[in-house]
Amino acid sequence: MNLTWSNEQRQLRETVVQFARRTLNPRSEAIPEAGFDLELWRLCAEHGVLGWFAPPEHGGAGHGVLTTAFLMEALGYGCLDNGLTFGLGTQIWGFQKTLLEVGTPDQVARYLPKSVAGELLGCFGMTETASGSDAFGIEATAVRDGTDYVLDGEKVHVGFGPLADLCVVFARTDPEAGRWGISAFLVEADTPGYSVRQAPEHVGLRRVPPGRLTLEGCRVSTDRLLGREGAGAGIFNLHVTWERSMVLAPQLGAMERILEDCVAFARTRIRGGQAIGKHQAVSHRLANMKLRLETSKLLLYQTAALLEEGRPAHMETAMTKTLVSESFVESCQDAIAVHGGVGYQTETGLERAWRDAIGATIYAGTVDIQRNIIAGLLGL
Repeated sequence: MNLTWSNEQRQLRETVVQFARRTLNPRSEAIPEAGFDLELWRLCAEHGVLGWFAPPEHGGAGHGVLTTAFLMEALGYGCLDNGLTFGLGTQIWGFQKTLLEVGTPDQVARYLPKSVAGELLGCFGMTETASGSDAFGIEATAVRDGTDYVLDGEKVHVGFGPLADLCVVFARTDPEAGRWGISAFLVEADTPGYSVRQAPEHVGLRRVPPGRLTLEGCRVSTDRLLGREGAGAGIFNLHVTWERSMVLAPQLGAMERILEDCVAFARTRIRGGQAIGKHQAVSHRLANMKLRLETSKLLLYQTAALLEEGRPAHMETAMTKTLVSESFVESCQDAIAVHGGVGYQTETGLERAWRDAIGATIYAGTVDIQRNIIAGLLGL
Protein backbone atom coordinates (compact mmCIF):
# COMPACT_ATOMS: atom_id res chain seq x y z
CA MET A 1 0.00 0.00 0.00
CA ASN A 2 1.49 3.30 -1.13
CA LEU A 3 -0.13 6.42 0.31
CA THR A 4 2.12 8.86 -1.51
CA TRP A 5 -0.47 10.81 -3.43
CA SER A 6 0.38 12.10 -6.90
CA ASN A 7 0.33 15.79 -7.83
CA GLU A 8 -2.87 15.19 -9.78
CA GLN A 9 -4.55 13.58 -6.77
CA ARG A 10 -3.45 16.39 -4.47
CA GLN A 11 -4.73 18.99 -6.93
CA LEU A 12 -8.07 17.18 -7.14
CA ARG A 13 -8.21 17.13 -3.36
CA GLU A 14 -7.67 20.89 -3.12
CA THR A 15 -10.37 21.47 -5.73
CA VAL A 16 -12.81 19.38 -3.69
CA VAL A 17 -11.99 21.20 -0.45
CA GLN A 18 -12.52 24.58 -2.06
CA PHE A 19 -15.77 23.43 -3.70
CA ALA A 20 -17.07 22.30 -0.31
CA ARG A 21 -16.08 25.51 1.46
CA ARG A 22 -17.21 27.97 -1.19
CA THR A 23 -20.27 26.23 -2.59
CA LEU A 24 -21.65 23.63 -0.18
CA ASN A 25 -21.10 25.23 3.23
CA PRO A 26 -22.88 28.53 2.54
CA ARG A 27 -25.91 26.64 1.24
CA SER A 28 -25.83 24.07 4.05
CA GLU A 29 -25.57 26.70 6.78
CA ALA A 30 -28.44 28.72 5.30
CA ILE A 31 -31.04 25.94 5.46
CA PRO A 32 -32.35 23.81 8.36
CA GLU A 33 -30.31 20.77 9.31
CA ALA A 34 -33.23 18.36 9.08
CA GLY A 35 -34.20 16.98 5.72
CA PHE A 36 -32.79 16.33 2.29
CA ASP A 37 -31.83 19.33 0.18
CA LEU A 38 -32.12 18.81 -3.56
CA GLU A 39 -29.99 21.85 -4.38
CA LEU A 40 -27.03 20.53 -2.36
CA TRP A 41 -27.37 17.19 -4.15
CA ARG A 42 -27.53 18.91 -7.54
CA LEU A 43 -24.41 20.95 -6.78
CA CYS A 44 -22.49 17.79 -5.88
CA ALA A 45 -23.64 16.05 -9.04
CA GLU A 46 -22.59 19.01 -11.17
CA HIS A 47 -19.15 18.95 -9.54
CA GLY A 48 -18.89 15.27 -10.46
CA VAL A 49 -18.94 13.82 -6.94
CA LEU A 50 -21.55 11.16 -7.77
CA GLY A 51 -19.46 10.07 -10.74
CA TRP A 52 -16.06 9.78 -9.10
CA PHE A 53 -16.18 5.98 -8.94
CA ALA A 54 -18.50 5.23 -11.87
CA PRO A 55 -16.97 4.13 -15.21
CA PRO A 56 -16.62 6.77 -17.96
CA GLU A 57 -19.00 4.86 -20.25
CA HIS A 58 -21.76 5.61 -17.73
CA GLY A 59 -20.87 9.27 -17.24
CA GLY A 60 -18.36 8.88 -14.43
CA ALA A 61 -14.71 9.74 -13.93
CA GLY A 62 -13.61 6.14 -13.36
CA HIS A 63 -11.41 6.87 -10.36
CA GLY A 64 -10.21 3.83 -8.45
CA VAL A 65 -11.16 2.95 -4.91
CA LEU A 66 -8.18 4.70 -3.29
CA THR A 67 -8.58 7.92 -5.26
CA THR A 68 -12.33 8.04 -4.65
CA ALA A 69 -11.82 7.47 -0.93
CA PHE A 70 -9.16 10.20 -0.92
CA LEU A 71 -11.57 12.62 -2.56
CA MET A 72 -14.37 11.66 -0.17
CA GLU A 73 -11.97 12.37 2.70
CA ALA A 74 -11.33 15.80 1.17
CA LEU A 75 -15.08 16.38 0.92
CA GLY A 76 -15.44 15.57 4.62
CA TYR A 77 -12.58 17.93 5.43
CA GLY A 78 -14.09 20.85 3.56
CA CYS A 79 -17.80 20.21 4.06
CA LEU A 80 -19.37 20.85 7.46
CA ASP A 81 -22.46 18.78 6.62
CA ASN A 82 -21.70 15.19 7.64
CA GLY A 83 -25.20 14.08 6.68
CA LEU A 84 -24.65 15.19 3.10
CA THR A 85 -21.28 13.44 2.77
CA PHE A 86 -22.76 10.30 4.33
CA GLY A 87 -25.63 10.31 1.84
CA LEU A 88 -23.24 10.72 -1.08
CA GLY A 89 -21.16 7.83 0.22
CA THR A 90 -24.16 5.51 0.43
CA GLN A 91 -24.95 6.18 -3.22
CA ILE A 92 -21.38 5.62 -4.41
CA TRP A 93 -20.32 2.65 -2.29
CA GLY A 94 -23.72 1.15 -1.60
CA PHE A 95 -26.03 1.63 -4.56
CA GLN A 96 -23.65 2.27 -7.47
CA LYS A 97 -21.06 -0.35 -6.53
CA THR A 98 -23.70 -3.02 -5.96
CA LEU A 99 -25.36 -2.24 -9.28
CA LEU A 100 -22.03 -2.36 -11.11
CA GLU A 101 -21.07 -5.64 -9.48
CA VAL A 102 -24.23 -7.71 -9.96
CA GLY A 103 -26.54 -5.75 -12.25
CA THR A 104 -27.18 -6.83 -15.84
CA PRO A 105 -25.89 -4.53 -18.60
CA ASP A 106 -29.46 -3.32 -19.14
CA GLN A 107 -29.96 -2.61 -15.43
CA VAL A 108 -26.68 -0.71 -15.19
CA ALA A 109 -27.43 1.31 -18.32
CA ARG A 110 -30.93 2.11 -17.08
CA TYR A 111 -30.04 3.36 -13.61
CA LEU A 112 -26.35 4.17 -13.19
CA PRO A 113 -26.10 7.23 -15.48
CA LYS A 114 -29.10 8.76 -13.72
CA SER A 115 -27.45 8.18 -10.35
CA VAL A 116 -24.23 9.81 -11.57
CA ALA A 117 -26.20 12.81 -12.85
CA GLY A 118 -27.97 13.18 -9.49
CA GLU A 119 -31.31 12.42 -11.12
CA LEU A 120 -31.94 9.15 -9.27
CA LEU A 121 -31.72 8.25 -5.59
CA GLY A 122 -31.27 4.61 -4.63
CA CYS A 123 -32.01 2.97 -1.29
CA PHE A 124 -31.85 -0.48 0.28
CA GLY A 125 -34.74 -2.34 1.86
CA MET A 126 -33.26 -5.09 4.02
CA THR A 127 -33.88 -4.44 7.71
CA GLU A 128 -37.20 -5.43 9.25
CA THR A 129 -38.63 -4.85 12.71
CA ALA A 130 -37.98 -8.45 13.74
CA SER A 131 -34.57 -8.83 12.07
CA GLY A 132 -32.27 -5.88 12.82
CA SER A 133 -28.77 -7.19 13.45
CA ASP A 134 -29.99 -10.64 12.41
CA ALA A 135 -29.74 -9.42 8.85
CA PHE A 136 -31.02 -12.58 7.19
CA GLY A 137 -33.95 -13.11 9.54
CA ILE A 138 -36.27 -11.31 7.16
CA GLU A 139 -39.89 -12.27 6.50
CA ALA A 140 -40.71 -10.29 3.33
CA THR A 141 -41.63 -12.64 0.49
CA ALA A 142 -41.37 -12.66 -3.29
CA VAL A 143 -43.60 -15.24 -4.97
CA ARG A 144 -43.09 -16.12 -8.62
CA ASP A 145 -46.22 -15.61 -10.73
CA GLY A 146 -45.58 -16.24 -14.39
CA THR A 147 -43.13 -13.62 -15.66
CA ASP A 148 -43.45 -11.56 -12.45
CA TYR A 149 -42.63 -11.69 -8.77
CA VAL A 150 -45.16 -10.48 -6.21
CA LEU A 151 -43.53 -8.84 -3.17
CA ASP A 152 -45.09 -8.47 0.27
CA GLY A 153 -43.57 -7.27 3.53
CA GLU A 154 -42.32 -4.28 5.49
CA LYS A 155 -38.87 -2.72 5.75
CA VAL A 156 -37.61 -0.23 8.35
CA HIS A 157 -34.61 2.11 8.68
CA VAL A 158 -34.58 2.70 4.92
CA GLY A 159 -32.17 5.58 4.40
CA PHE A 160 -33.48 7.96 1.71
CA GLY A 161 -36.63 5.83 1.72
CA PRO A 162 -39.16 8.68 1.48
CA LEU A 163 -37.30 10.20 -1.48
CA ALA A 164 -35.71 7.28 -3.31
CA ASP A 165 -36.62 6.60 -6.92
CA LEU A 166 -35.42 3.01 -6.74
CA CYS A 167 -35.06 0.49 -3.93
CA VAL A 168 -33.03 -2.71 -3.77
CA VAL A 169 -35.52 -4.88 -1.92
CA PHE A 170 -34.51 -8.17 -0.31
CA ALA A 171 -37.22 -10.82 0.03
CA ARG A 172 -37.56 -14.56 0.44
CA THR A 173 -38.15 -16.50 -2.77
CA ASP A 174 -37.64 -19.85 -0.98
CA PRO A 175 -38.71 -19.70 2.69
CA GLU A 176 -37.25 -23.15 3.38
CA ALA A 177 -33.72 -22.35 2.20
CA GLY A 178 -32.66 -19.99 4.99
CA ARG A 179 -30.28 -17.26 3.82
CA TRP A 180 -29.89 -19.05 0.49
CA GLY A 181 -33.56 -18.45 -0.22
CA ILE A 182 -33.25 -14.65 -0.23
CA SER A 183 -33.28 -12.69 -3.50
CA ALA A 184 -32.81 -9.03 -4.39
CA PHE A 185 -35.04 -6.93 -6.63
CA LEU A 186 -34.83 -3.48 -8.20
CA VAL A 187 -38.18 -1.88 -7.40
CA GLU A 188 -39.06 1.57 -8.71
CA ALA A 189 -40.90 3.82 -6.30
CA ASP A 190 -43.90 4.31 -8.58
CA THR A 191 -44.62 0.58 -8.73
CA PRO A 192 -48.18 -0.19 -7.53
CA GLY A 193 -48.11 -1.74 -4.06
CA TYR A 194 -44.90 0.10 -3.08
CA SER A 195 -45.37 2.80 -0.45
CA VAL A 196 -43.05 4.61 1.95
CA ARG A 197 -43.81 6.81 4.90
CA GLN A 198 -41.46 9.02 6.88
CA ALA A 199 -39.95 7.30 9.92
CA PRO A 200 -39.11 9.12 13.19
CA GLU A 201 -36.25 11.56 12.69
CA HIS A 202 -32.74 10.45 13.54
CA VAL A 203 -30.52 12.18 16.10
CA GLY A 204 -27.92 12.97 13.45
CA LEU A 205 -27.18 12.60 9.73
CA ARG A 206 -30.45 14.39 9.07
CA ARG A 207 -29.83 15.03 5.40
CA VAL A 208 -30.71 11.36 4.87
CA PRO A 209 -34.36 10.96 5.90
CA PRO A 210 -35.31 7.48 7.15
CA GLY A 211 -38.37 5.69 5.84
CA ARG A 212 -40.62 2.71 6.50
CA LEU A 213 -41.35 0.74 3.34
CA THR A 214 -44.51 -1.31 2.82
CA LEU A 215 -44.90 -3.83 -0.02
CA GLU A 216 -48.44 -5.05 -0.68
CA GLY A 217 -48.88 -7.20 -3.74
CA CYS A 218 -46.03 -5.26 -5.35
CA ARG A 219 -45.55 -6.85 -8.77
CA VAL A 220 -42.20 -6.63 -10.58
CA SER A 221 -41.08 -8.40 -13.75
CA THR A 222 -38.33 -10.98 -13.71
CA ASP A 223 -35.94 -8.56 -15.40
CA ARG A 224 -35.89 -6.61 -12.12
CA LEU A 225 -34.28 -9.52 -10.31
CA LEU A 226 -30.81 -8.37 -9.22
CA GLY A 227 -28.37 -11.20 -9.75
CA ARG A 228 -29.78 -14.71 -9.72
CA GLU A 229 -32.57 -16.03 -7.55
CA GLY A 230 -31.26 -16.98 -4.11
CA ALA A 231 -28.23 -14.70 -4.36
CA GLY A 232 -29.64 -12.02 -2.05
CA ALA A 233 -27.46 -12.89 0.94
CA GLY A 234 -24.31 -12.64 -1.16
CA ILE A 235 -25.46 -9.36 -2.67
CA PHE A 236 -26.20 -7.94 0.76
CA ASN A 237 -22.79 -9.03 2.06
CA LEU A 238 -21.16 -7.34 -0.95
CA HIS A 239 -23.15 -4.19 -0.27
CA VAL A 240 -22.25 -3.89 3.42
CA THR A 241 -18.61 -4.88 2.84
CA TRP A 242 -18.13 -1.79 0.72
CA GLU A 243 -20.54 0.59 2.39
CA ARG A 244 -19.67 -0.04 6.03
CA SER A 245 -16.00 0.76 5.44
CA MET A 246 -15.68 3.17 2.52
CA VAL A 247 -18.63 5.35 3.55
CA LEU A 248 -16.49 6.40 6.53
CA ALA A 249 -13.87 8.16 4.36
CA PRO A 250 -15.44 11.63 4.86
CA GLN A 251 -15.17 11.13 8.61
CA LEU A 252 -11.39 11.09 8.28
CA GLY A 253 -11.57 14.57 6.80
CA ALA A 254 -14.02 15.76 9.46
CA MET A 255 -11.76 14.40 12.22
CA GLU A 256 -8.77 16.23 10.75
CA ARG A 257 -10.68 19.52 10.45
CA ILE A 258 -11.98 19.27 14.01
CA LEU A 259 -8.49 18.49 15.31
CA GLU A 260 -7.01 21.52 13.51
CA ASP A 261 -9.74 23.74 14.96
CA CYS A 262 -9.08 22.38 18.45
CA VAL A 263 -5.33 22.93 18.19
CA ALA A 264 -5.87 26.53 17.06
CA PHE A 265 -8.32 27.07 19.92
CA ALA A 266 -5.95 25.52 22.48
CA ARG A 267 -3.11 27.80 21.33
CA THR A 268 -5.11 31.01 21.68
CA ARG A 269 -7.46 30.34 24.59
CA ILE A 270 -5.74 31.78 27.66
CA ARG A 271 -6.55 30.54 31.15
CA GLY A 272 -4.38 30.90 34.26
CA GLY A 273 -1.97 33.09 32.35
CA GLN A 274 -1.17 30.58 29.62
CA ALA A 275 -2.71 28.90 26.61
CA ILE A 276 -4.90 25.95 27.59
CA GLY A 277 -2.87 23.75 25.24
CA LYS A 278 -0.03 23.98 27.77
CA HIS A 279 -2.17 22.12 30.29
CA GLN A 280 -1.48 18.41 30.09
CA ALA A 281 -5.15 17.48 30.42
CA VAL A 282 -5.88 19.42 27.22
CA SER A 283 -2.74 18.51 25.28
CA HIS A 284 -3.30 14.80 25.94
CA ARG A 285 -6.80 15.02 24.52
CA LEU A 286 -5.36 16.57 21.37
CA ALA A 287 -2.64 13.93 21.21
CA ASN A 288 -5.28 11.21 21.42
CA MET A 289 -7.28 12.88 18.65
CA LYS A 290 -4.17 12.81 16.45
CA LEU A 291 -3.51 9.15 17.24
CA ARG A 292 -7.08 8.20 16.37
CA LEU A 293 -6.96 10.15 13.12
CA GLU A 294 -3.74 8.61 11.82
CA THR A 295 -4.58 5.02 12.81
CA SER A 296 -8.03 5.42 11.24
CA LYS A 297 -6.46 6.67 8.01
CA LEU A 298 -4.03 3.77 7.82
CA LEU A 299 -6.72 1.15 8.39
CA LEU A 300 -9.27 2.66 6.03
CA TYR A 301 -6.78 3.02 3.19
CA GLN A 302 -5.42 -0.46 3.79
CA THR A 303 -8.99 -1.72 3.39
CA ALA A 304 -9.44 0.42 0.28
CA ALA A 305 -6.27 -1.04 -1.23
CA LEU A 306 -7.49 -4.60 -0.62
CA LEU A 307 -10.88 -3.84 -2.15
CA GLU A 308 -9.25 -2.19 -5.16
CA GLU A 309 -7.15 -5.30 -5.72
CA GLY A 310 -10.18 -7.55 -5.37
CA ARG A 311 -8.71 -9.33 -2.37
CA PRO A 312 -10.70 -10.61 0.65
CA ALA A 313 -11.22 -7.86 3.21
CA HIS A 314 -13.89 -9.17 5.60
CA MET A 315 -11.68 -8.69 8.64
CA GLU A 316 -10.44 -5.29 7.49
CA THR A 317 -13.89 -3.89 6.73
CA ALA A 318 -15.16 -4.93 10.16
CA MET A 319 -12.12 -3.42 11.85
CA THR A 320 -12.38 -0.22 9.79
CA LYS A 321 -16.03 0.21 10.65
CA THR A 322 -15.33 -0.27 14.35
CA LEU A 323 -12.17 1.80 14.68
CA VAL A 324 -13.15 4.79 12.53
CA SER A 325 -16.69 5.15 13.83
CA GLU A 326 -15.68 4.91 17.49
CA SER A 327 -12.70 7.19 16.93
CA PHE A 328 -14.95 9.86 15.43
CA VAL A 329 -17.29 9.72 18.43
CA GLU A 330 -14.43 9.89 20.93
CA SER A 331 -12.69 12.74 19.11
CA CYS A 332 -15.91 14.75 18.94
CA GLN A 333 -16.32 14.28 22.68
CA ASP A 334 -12.73 15.40 23.24
CA ALA A 335 -13.29 18.43 21.02
CA ILE A 336 -16.32 19.46 23.08
CA ALA A 337 -14.30 19.01 26.28
CA VAL A 338 -11.39 21.09 24.94
CA HIS A 339 -13.79 23.94 24.15
CA GLY A 340 -15.49 23.66 27.54
CA GLY A 341 -18.81 25.45 27.85
CA VAL A 342 -18.44 26.91 24.37
CA GLY A 343 -18.14 23.42 22.94
CA TYR A 344 -21.49 22.50 24.46
CA GLN A 345 -23.21 25.27 22.52
CA THR A 346 -24.84 24.45 19.21
CA GLU A 347 -23.20 27.35 17.35
CA THR A 348 -19.78 25.66 17.34
CA GLY A 349 -21.13 22.72 15.34
CA LEU A 350 -19.31 20.26 17.58
CA GLU A 351 -22.45 18.79 19.10
CA ARG A 352 -23.84 18.26 15.60
CA ALA A 353 -20.68 16.44 14.56
CA TRP A 354 -20.95 14.31 17.70
CA ARG A 355 -24.58 13.43 16.90
CA ASP A 356 -23.60 12.56 13.34
CA ALA A 357 -20.70 10.43 14.57
CA ILE A 358 -22.91 8.23 16.73
CA GLY A 359 -24.83 7.06 13.66
CA ALA A 360 -21.72 5.44 12.18
CA THR A 361 -21.47 3.08 15.16
CA ILE A 362 -24.95 1.75 14.31
CA TYR A 363 -25.71 1.72 10.57
CA ALA A 364 -24.55 -1.11 8.26
CA GLY A 365 -24.03 -3.35 11.29
CA THR A 366 -23.35 -2.07 14.78
CA VAL A 367 -19.85 -2.02 16.20
CA ASP A 368 -20.90 -4.88 18.48
CA ILE A 369 -21.74 -6.98 15.42
CA GLN A 370 -18.40 -6.00 13.89
CA ARG A 371 -16.60 -7.30 16.96
CA ASN A 372 -18.51 -10.57 16.60
CA ILE A 373 -17.32 -10.77 12.98
CA ILE A 374 -13.72 -10.05 14.00
CA ALA A 375 -13.87 -12.65 16.77
CA GLY A 376 -15.37 -15.21 14.39
CA LEU A 377 -12.61 -14.63 11.83
CA LEU A 378 -10.11 -15.17 14.63
CA GLY A 379 -11.62 -18.62 15.07
CA LEU A 380 -13.44 -17.88 18.31
